[in-house]
Amino acid sequence: MKRNKKRIVVALGGNALGNTPAQQLKQVRAAAGIIADLAAEGHELIIGHGNGPQVGIINSAMNYAAQCGPRTPYMPFAECGAMSQGFIGYHLQQALQQSLQRRGIGKTVVSVVTQVEVDPQDPAFLHPTKPIGNFYTREEAEQISAERGFTFVEDAGRGYRRVVPSPRPRRIVELGAIRKMVQSGLLVIAAGGGGIPVVEEDGELRGIDAVVDKDMSCSRLAVQMKADMLLILTAVDRVCINFNRPDQKALDRMSIGQAQEYIKEGQFAPGSMLPKVEACLEFAVALPGRAAVITSLESARAALEGLSGTWIRSEETVPGETSPHGAPACPAFQEDGSVLVTAI
Repeated sequence: MKRNKKRIVVALGGNALGNTPAQQLKQVRAAAGIIADLAAEGHELIIGHGNGPQVGIINSAMNYAAQCGPRTPYMPFAECGAMSQGFIGYHLQQALQQSLQRRGIGKTVVSVVTQVEVDPQDPAFLHPTKPIGNFYTREEAEQISAERGFTFVEDAGRGYRRVVPSPRPRRIVELGAIRKMVQSGLLVIAAGGGGIPVVEEDGELRGIDAVVDKDMSCSRLAVQMKADMLLILTAVDRVCINFNRPDQKALDRMSIGQAQEYIKEGQFAPGSMLPKVEACLEFAVALPGRAAVITSLESARAALEGLSGTWIRSEETVPGETSPHGAPACPAFQEDGSVLVTAI
């Protein structure tokens, strides 16, 4: 049974893609099957993905090569991020294309090397927090810091790691191209790893050593593409409050006000569930009447039917309201909290 078409930005976690090329290829094929099932329902899909393990491997390998061989140049972190987009995008588009073909869907998959502009005055640049690369001894960290100006922090007794800023995304640079591709019927992979962070200086873009959260970039992309839904896929079916406590509670839905209150209470872990909820909030606030959903990869189809996941939406959302792309903006929640699924 086909449902009304939605434009959906899907944020796929980097850790779900494995830690080695062979592992990644295997896990990407499993993810591709689920995403292809969504495409078979007639939805317009834009796929974003994380790159945490992958860019770390690339960065470590390039650093090792530069330290051990004088002929290998130092590779800036922005370039490592670009490499990871190509590496993951290659596996994803190949697996997705094959999954679509097996379902008889004549849709072409394309990956876009995506830059994301950030504000050079973002407060995050004053307080780098995102660990990247290898562990070093204190002496090694001090030497590298003196040579390159990097910031290092001690990491849980395991050694010292470089930390870089994590600024908020301002603009998807390749937005116009992505929009044209989606409008022409392509399935687009974009904003991989949160995008390659760039800043504008004297009218030109320059790559910068930073990490943009992939969920926040996908949210920004979803807003700028006027998507019907932001679908964040992670390791759990629903968001929980009082996590890992006897009174832990899984949430089927949150209003914007409830989500903001839970954030104030410290219910969501920084670097884990917090940025996902914040990304959903940004989307729901920017596009009233549309919903963001957090769920697991395996529950993605059920979540679209309102049968799984945590739905975050504005209080102004009209249950069953039709989106510009022909789909109900979100499921209609009844007074008892159950979901009224609208289908044709």
